Amino acid sequence: MTSMSRARVARRIAAGAAYGGGGIGLAGAATVGLVLAEVQLARRRVGNGTSPHVPHADGLYGRLYVGPAMTPLRLTMLGDSTAAGQGVHRGGQTPGALLASGLAALAERPVELRTVATPGACSDDLDRQVALVLAAPGPVPDICVIMVGANDVTHRMPATRSVRHLSSAVRRLRTAGAEVVVGTCPDLGTIEPVRQPLRWLARRASRQLAAAQTIGAVEQGGRTVSLGDLLGPEFAENPRELFGPDSYHPSAEGYATAAMAVLPTVCASLGLWPAEEERPDASRREGFLPVARAAAEAASEAGTEVAAAMPSGPRGPWALLKRRRRRRVPEQEPAPAAPSS
Repeated sequence: MTSMSRARVARRIAAGAAYGGGGIGLAGAATVGLVLAEVQLARRRVGNGTSPHVPHADGLYGRLYVGPAMTPLRLTMLGDSTAAGQGVHRGGQTPGALLASGLAALAERPVELRTVATPGACSDDLDRQVALVLAAPGPVPDICVIMVGANDVTHRMPATRSVRHLSSAVRRLRTAGAEVVVGTCPDLGTIEPVRQPLRWLARRASRQLAAAQTIGAVEQGGRTVSLGDLLGPEFAENPRELFGPDSYHPSAEGYATAAMAVLPTVCASLGLWPAEEERPDASRREGFLPVARAAAEAASEAGTEVAAAMPSGPRGPWALLKRRRRRRVPEQEPAPAAPSS
């Protein structure tokens, strides 16, 4: 599917989500049915993870910066097993821990991590997760990272419904005062037990949803980072390194790769990224585009960020497309939480 075709499909899905349209299919109902059958077989074959348990990673990171005058930044992870870190054995290997460690190092401030992401969750569970976040005592998180979408495809959730729930979650968090970064739907075509031609169809469905998620999230004031292509070629070239033992969830190295893609956008949303890198770089094909076109391009390239720009134009809202450099983040176990004063 070309970038322009994907942009048209994504625009239709996002419009249906915004205006209450019916379920718009991904890659055609018949082909998606085949993809789902194959993916469900793959999930049964690998047991959908070695265990539903995910390592505990919540706590305070950046202990070197703890001090009486240093208020921690608050980072919350929402979404599915990818956001929770299912498939690894230690808390410090989860994407939340990696992001908290990297954010603490770059901000030179402690970071308090909380995870409400749930393995197996679809986008409709974001309503419950956001309620947990907003009902918690204390200030609203400074930054929320949402990773969701794969289960929506495998559970046949209509794309319009999926995007509607994500858009609502982003809107509620932004209204409460939190910055929001969404890691869009990963590439289901990388699951090893899924074979061609269904692998190609799974990739197509995943990218369609990722592009529509970008439109929905950006229009509500969030930023998105494409994970699909990141978890595609790199995972395909190094499946033994980047997939965990279940061949379904990422390994520790795979989560680190995803965290490196998301970290720059997390920092930029908090005003912590170098100012010179905030300007579009034409040599990296960055710039302002209609949001649907930016979403389609982002769905095809790893680590591509899309953020709201001009509110409207001849072809609707515009967005800034950025291809940020990836920087390795340190792995760090959580320190004991600082006592309340």
